Amino acid sequence: MVAVGLLLAAAHGCGFLFARFRQPRVVGEILGGLLLGPTILGAIAPQWSAWIVNGRPFTAVVLGAVYQAGIILLMFSSGAEMRLAFQAGERRIAVGVTVVGTLVPFLSGLLLVRWLHVARFMGDAQNETAFLLTFACAMAVTSIPVISRIMLDLKILGTSFSRIVLASAVLEDLILWAVLAIILGLVGAAQEQLVGLPVILGVHHRPVQSAIYHVVAAITLFGAGILVGPRLFRLTTESSWNLIYRSSPVAFLLVVMLAVSSISLLVGVAALFGAFIAGIITAPTDQEGMQAHAAIRQVGFASLVPLYFALVGLRLDLLHDFNVLLFVGLLLWASVAKAGSVYLGARIMGERPAGARNLAAALNCRGGPGIVLASVTYDAGIINESFFAMLIMLALLTSMAAGFWLEGVVRRGAPLR
Repeated sequence: MVAVGLLLAAAHGCGFLFARFRQPRVVGEILGGLLLGPTILGAIAPQWSAWIVNGRPFTAVVLGAVYQAGIILLMFSSGAEMRLAFQAGERRIAVGVTVVGTLVPFLSGLLLVRWLHVARFMGDAQNETAFLLTFACAMAVTSIPVISRIMLDLKILGTSFSRIVLASAVLEDLILWAVLAIILGLVGAAQEQLVGLPVILGVHHRPVQSAIYHVVAAITLFGAGILVGPRLFRLTTESSWNLIYRSSPVAFLLVVMLAVSSISLLVGVAALFGAFIAGIITAPTDQEGMQAHAAIRQVGFASLVPLYFALVGLRLDLLHDFNVLLFVGLLLWASVAKAGSVYLGARIMGERPAGARNLAAALNCRGGPGIVLASVTYDAGIINESFFAMLIMLALLTSMAAGFWLEGVVRRGAPLR
């Protein structure tokens, strides 16, 4: 109880301060955990820092459950936001920015990793293919929650510029989560799987068949969820036999989230991918649905989600085995590749230079998805602690840079497009 209370207080306290200065709240929430972890409190009073995490034998278990629940709720809420309305000319620019702005940095990541000594950054799973895909995704990802919150604070949400930014971020995140599901599937053979379709089919101990299976499973699950899920959900909610929905729409949404996450696990795909699909399936189309989702967001983003980010910060160790010079190089490469490719894609589609520069700055924000990518692959043993810290810092600094840039544009009164 003390550990959860301290983490929640630190996350909200630091998050509030960052929000007051128009910086991403998620950066402050991670900083709250960083204050209590080995980087700061651990350096000053290591016994107190250790006591917070390991004060009782079951404390780590409770914090682990909170961590998992937080990421599931975050992915569910992200999936529910996957809806946009375009106006004339915006769709073309959004698609162009997405194609060029995702493909080029992804390929640049695969190119850069050839110059690095991959072995020193790989985790216990020792899967080079999974590591390469993780690295490439880290170069290309964009954050929907963080960039949308930045634009909301600057009062530019709902503009033509924001619709293009969010449309591109949505498309990129769909690609990212599909690739992440495949990445986690690739290391499934290295993990002990006791139940599920991979075990029944006998592919969990065959690396090649396992890789093919998990690619097909991720695509099939996503396709089925998008094509069949929303209609099935509407039919279920309209049925008079649905006693759960009649009792509490919020409870029914949570049941659907847990059910789809469980199905995802059973077919050998990560539960967070199932939660993301559940969010898309249950995306609100009426007032009652909007209220139910709003209630989940209000509770989740007041408790479990900031706790998840605080626990990410708690695990960061920037004092030991953190190569500052290498990180600066990684930051520059990732920013140039992402921002440059977005600028190029926007210009190809006819966007003016000023608008293309603003899109490049906004879509270089990695925020939440970058953090999720780092934490999930670290948990799966794909990357080690040193590279985990680099990816988290990459997500935080690019998010802050996007906030500074857009605030400067708005403060000068310059047009976004």
